[in-house]
Amino acid sequence: MRNNTSTQQPIWEYTLKISILLILVVLIFQIFPRSNSLFTYRIVEGQVWEHEDINAPFDFPIYKASDQLRSEQQEVLKQFAPYYNVDYTVAQQQLERVLEAAQAQSLPQETQNYLAQQVEAIYKQGILSLADMEELQTEGFTRITIVNQRHVASTYPLAYCYTPKSAYDILFASAPIAAQQHIKSLDLNSYLLPNLTLDKQTSNNMREALLSEVAPTQGMVMAGEPVISKGEVVSPDQARKLRSLQLALDQNGAYQGSAWVAVLGNFTLILSFVVLLILYLYVFRPKLFHDLNTLLFFSILVSTIVAIACAVVNYTDLSIYIVPFVWVPVIIRVFFDSRTALYLHLITILICSLVAPAPFEFLLLQITAGMVAVGSLRDMAQRSQLVQTAGWILFSYCLGYTAFTLAVSADFGMLRWEMYIYFIANALLVVFAYGLIYIFEKSFHLLSSITLVELTNINSELMVSFAEKAPGTFQHSLQVSNLAMEAAKAVGANTLLVRTGALYHDIGKMASPHFFTENQQDGINPLSQMDCITAAQTVIAHVEEGVKMAQRMRLPEVVQQFIRRHHGTTRTAYFYNTYRNEHPGEPVDESLFRYPGPKPNSKETAVLMMADAIEARSRSLATFTEETISAMVSEMIDSQMADGQFDDTPLTFQDLRAIKQTFTRKLVSMNHHRIAYPELKK
Repeated sequence: MRNNTSTQQPIWEYTLKISILLILVVLIFQIFPRSNSLFTYRIVEGQVWEHEDINAPFDFPIYKASDQLRSEQQEVLKQFAPYYNVDYTVAQQQLERVLEAAQAQSLPQETQNYLAQQVEAIYKQGILSLADMEELQTEGFTRITIVNQRHVASTYPLAYCYTPKSAYDILFASAPIAAQQHIKSLDLNSYLLPNLTLDKQTSNNMREALLSEVAPTQGMVMAGEPVISKGEVVSPDQARKLRSLQLALDQNGAYQGSAWVAVLGNFTLILSFVVLLILYLYVFRPKLFHDLNTLLFFSILVSTIVAIACAVVNYTDLSIYIVPFVWVPVIIRVFFDSRTALYLHLITILICSLVAPAPFEFLLLQITAGMVAVGSLRDMAQRSQLVQTAGWILFSYCLGYTAFTLAVSADFGMLRWEMYIYFIANALLVVFAYGLIYIFEKSFHLLSSITLVELTNINSELMVSFAEKAPGTFQHSLQVSNLAMEAAKAVGANTLLVRTGALYHDIGKMASPHFFTENQQDGINPLSQMDCITAAQTVIAHVEEGVKMAQRMRLPEVVQQFIRRHHGTTRTAYFYNTYRNEHPGEPVDESLFRYPGPKPNSKETAVLMMADAIEARSRSLATFTEETISAMVSEMIDSQMADGQFDDTPLTFQDLRAIKQTFTRKLVSMNHHRIAYPELKK
């Protein structure tokens, strides 16, 4: 019965909503592992190969394992000795400086002769800088190759060469005792400079020449030859073949271009899945599509699960089945409907199947688990329901995996016990979704069944105060909640939401409870002392007072809507009719007698409006028979419908018929007559 003339939303709002979902596409694509290789499998030795069978697409060499290649290279490098050039001018210059210093101090001729012989002998062997010596020792070299002035290379032990310090020590230690004192006075450390310099280019060339002798490959795999089959444990030999195939694909020009085509394909699939989500929301859940907060919530939840799945697959050795994909249907179902929960779950696992090993098995198990999660949860009013759901999910995983493996392999030996461990861990993570539900509820201002159950606690501080200050109104609210729940159940509305809204719809009367007849104990009605307009405005004010009170108590916005809409834009009929009778023929400003609204916009708010009016009207019936009650119910609902109060709701005539029957049946049972108890005769 929704009005077809709906207000068109501005283009920028649609653009913003579409942009949020397109950002989701880009975000997911960025999360996905980026590789220019067609070989996207993760290779882990000792683990079961969960992907499809792989056969060699062409001939390719088997590359040695990195440890083996490194070991062989290190063995070859033991023959390598870095190349150093001799600078003969250094020896000549430093010898002249030493002799000049000895002559300047008038050292004995014997000492000068000794110094000349020793310095010449030391430079003939060669002096390395201390830094070069330490670097050679650190890198494990025990020999060096010295190239003389005739370009003849000779290899010597590293100990054959001196450093400035060792040269001074040997020169001093070998000197006669009488000459040692003279040598000390010369400060020879400043004269014994290195004459061997590293020839980097020659050293690098010779080093690469030695390494080139080590072959990086060991054997060949011929085209069509099996590399590995699904279900096999990856052996070291198979791991080498798989890594060799990956390298061969990367080096093969014919396949390099195809890798980018694969990336484009992934992006197109992700975009297609998100477009399907947009279409679903736009066509079947327009209210959710038009809510930016909800779209943002969906985007964050889906991208979070995708990010976790990509991280597990690409950066850990864990199975993808440890990822709690059923968080999506569980969390969505708590806040929204089952269909939306299952649809978002399907979109999420379709995206994740692009990185999952054995995608068919993955989709089969995840779809089953999602259906079980949605079917077993329904309205989560207790924490124990989440535990039960986790148990059913665990059962579905174990049964599905066992059945699928046996159906494909016909071999009990193909069942892997560690998979059941992952399923148990997954079920435990489902239980932890309770904390996420609370976080999302507060962050995105959503409303869960758990919160509704908490709000319906009549022992809460607000409800106790309500019962004390306005006992008649409180009892009226309880009766309305019972009526509304039955009617909501009959038309498939949210019964828990209706019950909550009914309990709080009249809390505004707590501000001035004595103005309302249900709270008047002494029969005195203050409204009778007022003119009709003032009295009507006093009664109407309880709606705004209720909204203010709900805002102070931080009640959810959804509950506040019940307070705003439970009278819609109806008239206060008693005061309006009285005014018209007292002022016949005079024009009447109806806005003074009408509630401010807005009108009900859902099945739940419409049902509450009907239940509220009917429960109040039922108290004025002189006789309680099925006929009188049915007539009263039909009259009240028909008048509200004629007044256009249900134009913005999705109620159908069939729904209205079911609501009328439910109200009639419920009121008859609530007002049935009891038999009179006989008096005890004396």
